[in-house]
Amino acid sequence: MKFREMPYERLDIQALGAKQDAATAALREAGSYEEARKIFMNVEKQSKHVMTMATLAQVRHTIDTRDEFYDKENEFWDANIPVLMEHTQNWTKALVESPFRPDFEKEFGEVSFINYEMELKSFKPELIPYMQKENELTTRYGKLLASGRIPFRGKEYTISQFGIFKKDADDKTRLEAWKAEGQWYKDNQEELDSIYDQLVHLRDEMGRLMGFENYVGLGYLNMQRNSYDKDDVEKFRAAVREYLVPVADKVYRAQAERLGKEYPMSFADNSLTFRGGNPVPAGDADYIVNEAKKFYDSLSPETSAFFKDMLDNEMMDLLSTEGKEGGGYCTEIAEYELPFIFANFNGTKDDVETLTHEGGHAFEAWLNIDRVPMDQIAPTLEACEVHSMSMEFFGWKNAEGFFGKDARKFVYAHLADSLTFIPYGTMVDHFQHIVYENPDLTPRQRHDEWKKLLEVYMPWMKLDGEIPFYSEGEGWQRQHHIYQAPFYYIDYCLAQTVALEFWAMIQEDPDNAWKHYMAYTSQGGSQVFTKLLENAGLESPFEEETLKNVCGKAGRWLDNFDLTGIN
Repeated sequence: MKFREMPYERLDIQALGAKQDAATAALREAGSYEEARKIFMNVEKQSKHVMTMATLAQVRHTIDTRDEFYDKENEFWDANIPVLMEHTQNWTKALVESPFRPDFEKEFGEVSFINYEMELKSFKPELIPYMQKENELTTRYGKLLASGRIPFRGKEYTISQFGIFKKDADDKTRLEAWKAEGQWYKDNQEELDSIYDQLVHLRDEMGRLMGFENYVGLGYLNMQRNSYDKDDVEKFRAAVREYLVPVADKVYRAQAERLGKEYPMSFADNSLTFRGGNPVPAGDADYIVNEAKKFYDSLSPETSAFFKDMLDNEMMDLLSTEGKEGGGYCTEIAEYELPFIFANFNGTKDDVETLTHEGGHAFEAWLNIDRVPMDQIAPTLEACEVHSMSMEFFGWKNAEGFFGKDARKFVYAHLADSLTFIPYGTMVDHFQHIVYENPDLTPRQRHDEWKKLLEVYMPWMKLDGEIPFYSEGEGWQRQHHIYQAPFYYIDYCLAQTVALEFWAMIQEDPDNAWKHYMAYTSQGGSQVFTKLLENAGLESPFEEETLKNVCGKAGRWLDNFDLTGIN
């Protein structure tokens, strides 16, 4: 069924809660595994319907935040998902305590029960009003950015549409664009500061309510960190500073030399990879989608069938339009067993990278969509990001199709960006630990902490105040995840490390690399992250040598890349 034809209805929350409670009571009274399993499968069916309705409302709201109907429906789910959690928590507790738990684990695996036990530690009914307020604030942030209009040379652009000017090859245009965007954020900074300040204090109260010293412990539970902890993350950040920052620094020094700029460069100059301009797709959105079809058709029978389903059912919304939220994501419409891709194409190489990135998420969901229980369709988020970031590298197979004459520019820029992203993403994580461990910092003190971290993780950025907002240590406020998904961002960095393993394999033997990718992806969420890697013959990013090896290989490849003829 096409996405636009999928029917939506507001559900009766009270009736759903009563039905869930009845199932919980029945599970506790079940006299056999067969009886317990039947109850479990009925709850799975109900949960699919609930999640389908909630997801349809959320997606349609993000496609057009001005749509009054879906704006109200999104508010409805923001308020009522936390209410339903009390009922689902009782169900989860009954499952964990069931005498038939060994039977469930034997049939469906242990990972769900590992996650269920974490869920029980992360929620109690007293949290409901806090969660409702949190949803209200994060929605307010998303709507603020979606409503943003940046005046530029006689016209106005949404924040997503404006991205192309920030990478313009003309120095004057590019600098002017960065200043114009920075000014929009400065003009709205009072509200941005207020929203985040409320979120930090709210989340701190939530953490303390659950018995933690601050929000960090609860944040880790919410992110289902089921195979590593805060110490592992700190060790990874230290390895990034030791091994990757110097490699990234070298990349930017070479870039400054190519551009004829003094190092360190401004934010505007760091965004231009080549003097003659960054690589751009060889055509418009329809062209890119057509080239994506060629790519997925050539990659494997499975990816060919997957992308055909996406096209036939119109499961992508890719253009940057008025009222649309920024960013990109993939989600699943569970009842219809189809993933959905949301993006904001803006005419840059990001369009191709976003389509292959979200395509990696979507392919994994398509491949595992019939898994039971449905919480095993996908693994935890750092594991999911391996699917997407690695798929970007497999996309090199069709670089010439996507980029035409800019294909060589693209592969160089993509690998360089993949390397230099990790210090940024790691800095986002470090910043959030500082914020939530020190919730009483003022907005200005938070900005100052970000500026200090920039000097550690991104020494190639000139912090001279020339560009408002960015060079004043305030640029973190444009990063949606910091507001809407705390502690998510390190997931990208861990996954990028694994994706670089795939990149190295692809250079040696693409067919072998794809076998490893399928071995990893076909597991869905049936194991914890570290076990998924082990089963697919991949190294863990928590091993210091892993990061050291992959950034060394990628750095040498960039050093030896022939830039002859590239302006």
